[in-house]
Amino acid sequence: MFIQTETTPNPASLKFLPGRMVLGDGTAEFRTAGEAARSPLAERLFGVDGVGGVFLGSDFITVTKTGGEWQHLKPAVLGAIMEHFLSGMPALRDAEADGPGDEFFAEEDAETVATIKELIDTRVRPAVAQDGGDITFQGFRDGVVFLNMRGSCAGCPSSTATLKHGIENLLRHFVPEVQEIREVPA
Repeated sequence: MFIQTETTPNPASLKFLPGRMVLGDGTAEFRTAGEAARSPLAERLFGVDGVGGVFLGSDFITVTKTGGEWQHLKPAVLGAIMEHFLSGMPALRDAEADGPGDEFFAEEDAETVATIKELIDTRVRPAVAQDGGDITFQGFRDGVVFLNMRGSCAGCPSSTATLKHGIENLLRHFVPEVQEIREVPA
């Protein structure tokens, strides 16, 4: 088994590509070892000293470190991923990825929200997944779009630029009702 790695804009996160499906559809994020109980893969990764977060995507795994250097941590993470896939265990025990969560918006904004979500799903999420993360819609109120950043995007030094200059400009261009983008914590 050959596992590729890619750097992400977040220096604390590294993207691992095992060359096979991880979740297929959806994503799952684990910020603590306690949250990892529903994922044999995340549990195994949290067993590696220095792992502080695990994000599972369709065909990738993003690992966030708590400290130290990747040159020391990367071999142990690669070993844990390889052991997991060789074990034949699923990535998730309950086989259900994280859903959109509790969304909020006024009923009269449903058409605007549908356009916003389509733009996020077709133009933003694929690009962000390339960097080992995900962005999901959380709500829309008074011209403000609320988004949740996950994986390598959470805590990334360039996440503010991504939100303000990339996503905000895109949405304002196509949806005049959008005035601002704000990040909401997961």
